Amino acid sequence: MSVKVRFAPSPTGKLHVGNVRTALVNWLFAKGQGGQFVLRIDDTDLARSTPEFEQGIEDDLTWLGLVWDERHNQSKRFDRYEAAADLLKAAGRLYACYDTAEELDRRRKVQLSRGLPPIYDRAGLNLTDAEKAAFEAEGRKPHWRFRLDGRRVAWEDLSRGHAEVDTASMSDPVLIREDGLFLYTLPSVVDDLDMAISHVIRGEDHVTNTGAQIEIFEALIAAGWAGSVPGFAHMPLLVGADGQALSKRLGSLSIAEMREQGYEPIAITSHLGRIGTSDPLEVAPSVEALGTGFAFSKMGRSPARYDTADLDRLNAQALHAMPYDDVRSRLADLECDLGEIFWNAVRSNLQKFSDVVEMAKIVQGPVTPVIEDTAFAAAALDQLPASIGSDVWATWTQAVKEATGAKGKGLFMPLRLILTGQAHGPDMATLVPLIDRDLIVRRLKGETA
Repeated sequence: MSVKVRFAPSPTGKLHVGNVRTALVNWLFAKGQGGQFVLRIDDTDLARSTPEFEQGIEDDLTWLGLVWDERHNQSKRFDRYEAAADLLKAAGRLYACYDTAEELDRRRKVQLSRGLPPIYDRAGLNLTDAEKAAFEAEGRKPHWRFRLDGRRVAWEDLSRGHAEVDTASMSDPVLIREDGLFLYTLPSVVDDLDMAISHVIRGEDHVTNTGAQIEIFEALIAAGWAGSVPGFAHMPLLVGADGQALSKRLGSLSIAEMREQGYEPIAITSHLGRIGTSDPLEVAPSVEALGTGFAFSKMGRSPARYDTADLDRLNAQALHAMPYDDVRSRLADLECDLGEIFWNAVRSNLQKFSDVVEMAKIVQGPVTPVIEDTAFAAAALDQLPASIGSDVWATWTQAVKEATGAKGKGLFMPLRLILTGQAHGPDMATLVPLIDRDLIVRRLKGETA
């Protein structure tokens, strides 16, 4: 079977780590199998969907490297959904209901009080034409429900193994609202058939929905719609480092905001692609390499823990391995392109790429020197070589050691504090040759330079 998967976000908000993980796993599975990845914009809710959010989805996926092979908008396919609805109506699988929200709520409460499951009683299925006409005369508009078979629906789940759902325990799902708006389920099934989607990959919170959707797939196919039922994979959901659901915190975990905060795309994809799996939580060479190594058999059954500390570690790891040619234009954008020697010297000290701005100040200023012993600083100034060569640090520190008797940390730390204003940082032997001698002199005199 040729693998073809889809990611179907709604353009009603920003992408966050939860739905990006779904997109990523779909992409990794497809690319690892030599298959195709489809971006399908679920914009059937015309009132809430916006072009800005749609563009944001494309921008985020592109930035992460999750490029699609096909792209569709559901808002341009209403004729297909209407045709599918007509087929299901003709087959007796889609029926009109006139119950109000208040009536449904009242019946559910009665069922619960009697110890019965609160599922729809199919009152709409038994309405006569006269009763329907009477409701229409009252001004009621029907919503349309799919009549389930009420049986055990089974499938072999790529992530969970053998799975079964008893649709007898479910209410017949509403596929079309009173205002004529298609809910997610029918357009999704129609599109999966039309686009020859081979696998539907999503969170385990959709397992129950899958039982009903398989029945809709089968009903449409039986009615003459072309296509076949796809396979399914339901991943464990994300939780926070504390084990609590992420759902209430996803607003602060949008990809757009993470990008603004300085996270690297490969750090995000490596993190989301490997948490909850048996793979080591390390940065991948590329998102393509992640796809090559992806397998559902590596995915555990427990919820995947999303820990920002892990992401921070991976982000730093990604920066530490980046070659100069890959960051040259980014350095130029920050006016920090001080050459390959500089980048190689500072990259291992970066947590976010923007940290390079502070590192560049060591070379080009301004730095506020920290001088704890003015006599030591004066002696260091006296011993400063007349020219700054590549081996200046070794030559200079040896001269200062002989002049002051300082050695080890007592020698190197005061010089670091004077020249960088910081107790920690890049290798001084590499950085000092990059600093103009005049700046070194001024800092040794206690001037901000």
